Amino acid sequence: MEINRDIKGTRNSIMSLGEIYFWTDTIHDWKPLLQSDKYKNVIIESLRHLVEQGKITIYGFVIMPNHRHLLWELVAMNGKEMPQASFNKFTSHQFLNLLRNERLLSFFKVEDKTERAHRFWQRNPLVVLMNSKEKLEQKLDYIHYNPLQEHWNLATTPENYYWSTARYYEEGIDDFKFLTHYRDKI
Repeated sequence: MEINRDIKGTRNSIMSLGEIYFWTDTIHDWKPLLQSDKYKNVIIESLRHLVEQGKITIYGFVIMPNHRHLLWELVAMNGKEMPQASFNKFTSHQFLNLLRNERLLSFFKVEDKTERAHRFWQRNPLVVLMNSKEKLEQKLDYIHYNPLQEHWNLATTPENYYWSTARYYEEGIDDFKFLTHYRDKI
């Protein structure tokens, strides 16, 4: 798997407008926050809003118990910030509110409070530029088969896992009402 890295060897999570990326973001310390559908719905609503505002295009995704993968294009800035920053900020704020109500917020406290008291997304997400149809299709397959991996075992077929675009690509059904087929771009 190709990983964009800067000169120091750390992940390069910088994205540009007008390009398609495979973007993986993990819940801090790999905690299974996204097991509950209400947290998955926070992600869906954030993506839907950004699509409706013309900020992003979604070609594929999967939401797993502790991470999510996206195939997306950043279309326009959201005010002064890039769409991925808006996505992380909004979802973190929503997670904060939900967890505060459930008294589970302490699980996401961070020791170094110079930046924030709680962290939901790990630093340095994986970003891979999709600069060929073959690479995009390989990542789309990876996304769709992720829930079937033995250590997850979340579905028996890709299209039977609701929190993914597999059903859209296999059966033409867009349960989320914001998806774009990658062939419409490439």
